[in-house]
Amino acid sequence: MSKPFLIVQLRPEDVVADSELHSIVRYGGLADDEVVRARAERDGVPTIELDDYSAIIVGGSPFDVSTPESDKSSLQRNLEASFMALFERIVAADFPFLGACSGNGLLGRFCGANISSRYAEPVGGVDVRLTPEGSNDPLLSGIPETFRALVGHKEACDDVPPGSVLLATSDSCPVQMFRLGTNVYATQFHPEADPEEFRVRIDAYKHHGYFAPEAAAALNASVAHEQTPHAHLLLRRFVDRYRDGS
Repeated sequence: MSKPFLIVQLRPEDVVADSELHSIVRYGGLADDEVVRARAERDGVPTIELDDYSAIIVGGSPFDVSTPESDKSSLQRNLEASFMALFERIVAADFPFLGACSGNGLLGRFCGANISSRYAEPVGGVDVRLTPEGSNDPLLSGIPETFRALVGHKEACDDVPPGSVLLATSDSCPVQMFRLGTNVYATQFHPEADPEEFRVRIDAYKHHGYFAPEAAAALNASVAHEQTPHAHLLLRRFVDRYRDGS
């Protein structure tokens, strides 16, 4: 029997966490028995034996690593400390990992990148461009040089994280995807997202500072016709590449 994928979530809202999980499973092409779910914001980052899993996928969250330490909740500080310890093991083993949005910020911070609001992006679709290194990466090979993806974040890496390779960029956010080693990946955009899933997030986060609450209806309309098949393909390729621990 193949090893499962560990999906670590950081979203306190059940409806958003459930929607995110459904999208990861759907677009990753994962079967129910291939998934182990961890609600880290509720139960803490689990004790993980890397050999028990094919790969780890981490989604987004309402937490910002660039928030001043004095303003972070004890929950957020504990989560960040746990992830830094986990990354020590993941990076040392070059263990398959894909972090999206918050996963990107956490990995970028681990690498020593400065995370700030300089390259925040409003909720919506963007054109993401592959770098030459991205075009040659196994997850991105053959994908159009420019493709659409859904974003919405209050912070991002200011520069390419030290020791990593930039795989994708955009006009509004220079670090859209990077790789550390051979198997450790992070995206600022959401490879799992589609318009339906983003509507759930828009409704849930309209009072979290991503946008003015009265703009929710317009944002829902703006993402309604976004098509992001190549972002989804990236996620599917990650799963296919590391299924069975290969």
